[in-house]
Amino acid sequence: MIDPAALAGYEGHPDRVGFFTDTSVCIGCKACEVACKEWNGVPDDGMNFLAGMSYDHTGALGADTWRHVAFIERPTRDATSDSAGVRWLMSSDVCKHCTSAACLDVCPTGALIRTEFGTVVVQQDICNGCGYCVPACPFGVIDKREADGRVWKCTLCYDRLRDGMEPACAQACPTKSIQFGPLGELRARAASRIDKLHAAGVDEARLYGDDPDDGVDGFGAFFLLLDEPEVYGLPPDPVCTTRDAGRMWRAVGAAAVAFTATIVGAFVGRGAD
Repeated sequence: MIDPAALAGYEGHPDRVGFFTDTSVCIGCKACEVACKEWNGVPDDGMNFLAGMSYDHTGALGADTWRHVAFIERPTRDATSDSAGVRWLMSSDVCKHCTSAACLDVCPTGALIRTEFGTVVVQQDICNGCGYCVPACPFGVIDKREADGRVWKCTLCYDRLRDGMEPACAQACPTKSIQFGPLGELRARAASRIDKLHAAGVDEARLYGDDPDDGVDGFGAFFLLLDEPEVYGLPPDPVCTTRDAGRMWRAVGAAAVAFTATIVGAFVGRGAD
């Protein structure tokens, strides 16, 4: 299993930490959104309840929304009575703090860094607003703030981690839908939770982002979902967008060498004539 903090040069670093978000117990209270904004000083994101998003006034993750609680209405039908109904799915989304993070790969200033906890943060005093990281993120998490042009996202409350405290969103969650801790412990806890739900007949429960062999080598913030990822607005098979960058640059280099050799050969041949 990849140790991102060790690869970033940290020796004797703490255990990698992250989030396990169990959407099966999310009640949509948005306490996590409020706590995130209060602690991190994240600006108001509009409170637009008339945007056609049901009770979901924030809409999506962005520079001013580091935790986003989605409200998803799904039609249901009672097989015994053939009557239709509505099922609510609620989920608190957040930056995934990927093991292989494309945003880190493309940042030209070093504003995006890996911390000793294995998380990914933006150093606002270094970010120049180039925006290369925005399209690089396979989840559409990173976003520019119009007021200053810099990019912003969840830091997993890095300042709190350094003081031995849990992130504000996890502390505020009344149902423990958002769970914080060492990533290995969270994965074991999530596997046990899945077994219990399946035993109780909740066959649709599945984990998203817990596999260290996926396209981003595992999430630092993963989820228990009650439907397909696409229903929650999540990509089904996310891939680190810079995964093939090394191979492509090697191919470009080889092509450049071949082109240069051809041009030199042509001039040499012309001189010989």
